[in-house]
Amino acid sequence: MKQRFKQYALIAAAAALLWFVLDNHFIINGHRVHLLKKSTLDLHDTFVSLDNKRPETVIQNERLREAGIGDLMVELGIITEDERSQWESKYYYAD
Repeated sequence: MKQRFKQYALIAAAAALLWFVLDNHFIINGHRVHLLKKSTLDLHDTFVSLDNKRPETVIQNERLREAGIGDLMVELGIITEDERSQWESKYYYAD
């Protein structure tokens, strides 16, 4: 009985971890990791590095825009609020 409980606990922990990974974007900036909530459970753009990427290229990604990548980039000082607004408007109407 005790062994079966351990197995169920392990399965539940693995399921919770999988759910967490499917539910978040992991945004890597240098040695720091930031989480953005996904709009759908999937593996698309789960791990995204901002290093060596042009900010406009990152904002082009619709899934990341919906999750709030522009706000995060402003908060991190990568872009200005005006740049975020300009690029989000440009790609919002292009989609």
